[in-house]
Amino acid sequence: MISKTTIDKVYETARLEEVIGDFVQLKKSGSNFKGLSPFTDERSPSFMVSPVKQIWKDFSSGKGGNVVAFLMEHEHFSYPEAIKYLARKYNIEIEETELSNEQKEQTNERESMYLVSEFAQKYFSEVLWEREQGKAIGLSYFKERGFTEDTIKKFDLGYCLDQWDGFTKAALNKGYQLNYLEKTGLTIVKDDAADKDNKKTFDRFKGRVMFPIHSMSGRVLGFGGRILTNDKKAAKYLNSPESDIYHKSKVLYGIYFAKQAIAKEDNCYLVEGYTDVIQMYQRGIHNVVSSSGTALTADQIRLINRLTKNITVLFDGDAAGLRASLRGIDLILEQGMNVKVCTFPEGEDPDSFSKNNDYEDVVLYLQENSKDFIQFKASLLVEEAANDPIKRADTVRDIVNSISKIPDRIQKEIYIQECAQIMNISEAVLFNTLAQIGKKDVSDANKKIKQEQQAFDVVKNEPLRQKVDVQYELERKIIEMLLLYGDLEQQFEDLVLKENEKGDLVLEPESLDAKVYEKIYLDLQDDEIELANEQFRNIYYRLMEDLNEKEIFSITTFIANLDQELASEISSILMEEEKYVLHSWERKDIFPKDKKVGISQLVSETILTLRCYLIKKRIGSLQESTLNNQEGNMEALEEIMNYIQLNVLLNKKLNRVLS
Repeated sequence: MISKTTIDKVYETARLEEVIGDFVQLKKSGSNFKGLSPFTDERSPSFMVSPVKQIWKDFSSGKGGNVVAFLMEHEHFSYPEAIKYLARKYNIEIEETELSNEQKEQTNERESMYLVSEFAQKYFSEVLWEREQGKAIGLSYFKERGFTEDTIKKFDLGYCLDQWDGFTKAALNKGYQLNYLEKTGLTIVKDDAADKDNKKTFDRFKGRVMFPIHSMSGRVLGFGGRILTNDKKAAKYLNSPESDIYHKSKVLYGIYFAKQAIAKEDNCYLVEGYTDVIQMYQRGIHNVVSSSGTALTADQIRLINRLTKNITVLFDGDAAGLRASLRGIDLILEQGMNVKVCTFPEGEDPDSFSKNNDYEDVVLYLQENSKDFIQFKASLLVEEAANDPIKRADTVRDIVNSISKIPDRIQKEIYIQECAQIMNISEAVLFNTLAQIGKKDVSDANKKIKQEQQAFDVVKNEPLRQKVDVQYELERKIIEMLLLYGDLEQQFEDLVLKENEKGDLVLEPESLDAKVYEKIYLDLQDDEIELANEQFRNIYYRLMEDLNEKEIFSITTFIANLDQELASEISSILMEEEKYVLHSWERKDIFPKDKKVGISQLVSETILTLRCYLIKKRIGSLQESTLNNQEGNMEALEEIMNYIQLNVLLNKKLNRVLS
């Protein structure tokens, strides 16, 4: 168990914007940062990070919290794993106490799979460097590929012994469960035909060099293994099967090592294989990732989109697979990204070219040979069309179809103009073709919607209007004021109920100097008001305790000591108004007033409004009881009249007209 001292030090040291910046491309927006949501598919930023408050909010998914909450949501870390990740990032020594048996049992299944994968990575690396077979076969292979020892260690490369169950036995001897070895795909388990109670186990990656596949935060998700023998029955490359922690369509090889360089260079090189990534990284080009031999997916593109809007796809000199790879370019365009394409000389690929050329030569080649996707697609397809008019028409249609995928209208127009010049065809014809494709897409979408509607018995009812929960909103506002301004000293105009000379009740103002939390506490105490919402009530009492006992109130420290549910609720409250920053009102010459200007007024009006609401609620309750109970009606009616009179006075103070 991690000590409280370590946890406190982690929270004090970790900078939210730095941690999230490793996963999301953030841009300055006033005192905050904004970016695309890492949890949903979007093209306009709705993700906000507050360095001052050290909290984040994703308005598209509703998620929010502190730095630990982000890692738990995004990387599916447990709380201890998130703390350990931050400790490693900021070089903080971790103090741990022994876990109890009960705590060990509570370790969840995903965490167990991560632990098994991390053990496997260390085991395969140890075999590579320390076992004779590993050094003779695995290490020799990597060195023949031109990888230095530092590079091999950097990417955690390894070797799985050419034994049926060498790894499985080692893992079981270390106490790892066969259940998780099977679920991660590291071990294949089969029932023994002769003995049903007995199970046979085999190492999936027997006799292969190992490429660990890391998540964006550096956790081992799965493996790629390359066979070194000429066994025609066995696949050259073998990947871990899909599991709870490894989804190949959502992972990019090398993203953990490349993420900072991608954000810094504002460009990502996309290659095909593991060795392409490693060789280019070794040569000094760090902003490179691979789709690991699988067809590029929208999820993989969105992973890059969090870090940059620019992708350069690198193709081998062999043009055989280029045609099929064009689909990937259309997918990139659909995500609103800018895409360039670079092909290497015939017989070369990113691995061999990086290995055989200096850093400066590689960089220069990439700069000079990276073509706009229109130029690349046109040159590739025009060669195929040659002098065939029908094929040429199909080529034009193919290019316009790619342009139709681009969400931005200005970019579409520019690309149409470029295509017209390259293909020597009028812009008008291309715009008409683009319009036809657009109409077809709309028509297809409408047909799909109609089909879905017909599949269900639709019962038309009047749409239910969701009522605003007034008390919830007012209580939420009270929590917000305590968090933001709780320890600020303000001058309040208090209202005291007095009788005037005529004997009528009137509210007389009295001036009061107090801290915001003191004013709220006294007002709620006077009226014997307790917050109705359980979450707000818990937060309220904790806030009052902190504000009363501590000389300096820190939101970061306060949130760090809460459970994730309460921390998330507080983040939502604090970041609620930050979403309006996303609309860039200043650019529209609209300048919102700073809330700090009228804190005392805001506090007083919120408490008064809550009083009025509760009075109205009480009046309604009394009226209902008089209808159901005839006895004691006079007392109830008198109480109702007193409440109505008080309600009128309070609403006058709020400058409200009552019907």
